[in-house]
Amino acid sequence: MPAGADGANWLKAWQDQLQAQGLAFPPAATPGPFAGWEGRTPAAAPQLSFDMGKLQEVQQRYLEDTRALLKAPGAAAADGEVAQPAPTSRDKRFSSEAWRSNPLAAYAAQSYQANARALQGMAEALEGDDKQRGRVRFAIQQWIDAMAPSNFLALNPDALKKAIDTQGESITRGMHNLLGDLRRGHMSQTDETVFEVGRNMATTEGAVVFENAYFQLIEYKPTTAKVYERPLLIVPPCINKYYILDLQPENSLVRYAVEQGMHTFVVSWRNPDASLAQATWDDYIEQAVIQAIAVTRQIGGQDKRGGQINTLGFCVGGTLLGTALAVLAERGQDWVSSVTLLTTFLDFDDTGVLDLFIDESFIRLREMQLGQGGLLKGQELASTFSFLRPNELVWNYVVGNYLKGETPPAFDLLYWNSDATNLPGPFYAWYLRNTYFENNLAQPGKVTVCGSPVDFGAVDIPAYLYGSREDHIVPVAGAYASTRLLGGPVRFVMGASGHIAGVINPPAKKKRSYWTLDDDAALPETWGEWAEAAEEQPGSWWPDWAQWLAGHAGKSVNAPKTYGGKTHAAIEPAPGRYVRAKA
Repeated sequence: MPAGADGANWLKAWQDQLQAQGLAFPPAATPGPFAGWEGRTPAAAPQLSFDMGKLQEVQQRYLEDTRALLKAPGAAAADGEVAQPAPTSRDKRFSSEAWRSNPLAAYAAQSYQANARALQGMAEALEGDDKQRGRVRFAIQQWIDAMAPSNFLALNPDALKKAIDTQGESITRGMHNLLGDLRRGHMSQTDETVFEVGRNMATTEGAVVFENAYFQLIEYKPTTAKVYERPLLIVPPCINKYYILDLQPENSLVRYAVEQGMHTFVVSWRNPDASLAQATWDDYIEQAVIQAIAVTRQIGGQDKRGGQINTLGFCVGGTLLGTALAVLAERGQDWVSSVTLLTTFLDFDDTGVLDLFIDESFIRLREMQLGQGGLLKGQELASTFSFLRPNELVWNYVVGNYLKGETPPAFDLLYWNSDATNLPGPFYAWYLRNTYFENNLAQPGKVTVCGSPVDFGAVDIPAYLYGSREDHIVPVAGAYASTRLLGGPVRFVMGASGHIAGVINPPAKKKRSYWTLDDDAALPETWGEWAEAAEEQPGSWWPDWAQWLAGHAGKSVNAPKTYGGKTHAAIEPAPGRYVRAKA
């Protein structure tokens, strides 16, 4: 990386190369449903410019790294002994003794890290609009992660040592793992032979009491003699299966709610096939969420008394639930007492890394492909979310499963993560345009759903909003933005960890912590202001939520003895057929 005139020529060549590709990065950098924008023509590529001061710093650091590399492994010291390779860094990919003691491996790791720093530095030196700079940074990071020497058998001393120690058995097992994953259609992130839905996953006792083309409604058997009179309906995300909330008894939010005396119901989404290829966002609101609320009221006897139920939505399930509540409010149907939203967007102004891929050309492409019908395959979505954290969710398993021939450890959350679901094309296309791209749901009256203009301000019921501090799918600031939209009193709580681990944090584990504000009536305008004033609490946020929910659940009544009440007979035991269907 030369300085001066040569440096300028090098920069021009790098710009020309990027522009010639129209920012066409390797396919792995734009996986799944966010693929498509890489096919732009050179004429459409933006003009790139750089902060020359930052670029000079990158050049200087690269020269220093290169000089250090040239004197490192194998260089003869003054006393005639060969210098040992320096530690590569705290990077866990290169932290073993094999990487440190093998001069070639140490050199490969150090060279890789020097080049990675230079590429990252060049990306940071790029000037322009935030989205374009973010795309460049994301794509370069994808390439950096993919090209790590640890991902290649010939350069990975740990994998080579294992092959020697096992007399080649690890390579045989690795090929067996690869062929098995090719047959399954996805990379194994856990030992999938350990888990089975209905046997040791999703085992909370209950029954399916209603079903239609979109969902099954599961009613859970009370474990207390008394229950609160207002049932609790849980709406999970339709891009995944509901049992993330009922993994195993010790970490089941569903079981916890039942144990708190909540008469609990859960929507179990159907895994769409060709029969739902025309289904729309409106269909999911009217035929699923609103239908589930109505049936829950009937079974709980609330419809006859003009009573209400409590509701909870998680992720996209929360967006669906919020939209349904706005529709019910417009219709004057006062069916719901409170709403809990977990890691949910209602306002899509701050969507984090996912925003990098959403623009008009991408939306039009997906509308052309799927807007009039078809299915978005579940594996596309799964790949997209995996490549948001590629070292942890992709390359880690390439190394372990294939290069070392290991079986990944049994982990219930990752089993659920690999159990992908499809989405109807028209539903998906509407969702992309009206949420991530145009943010129409957050603008009162801007969009009509099921014949009703959507205004979250009309949802004037108590709301409990939860965001995870390290969430990369629904950034906590995006979750907090809902506090400015809803019309009723709001309690906002932030938990530690990420999108899933922050939510699934049972009290018995005594792990992590959460943050609250003493005065919920005085929520600041921004999440940053809230975070400065919030106080950290030890352990799980679940008891805080249970206490809040009990205040909106009504009086205690005798627990029901049979499923379905007088209006709906039990169809089959939980977890039902729909959750077992594979994409």
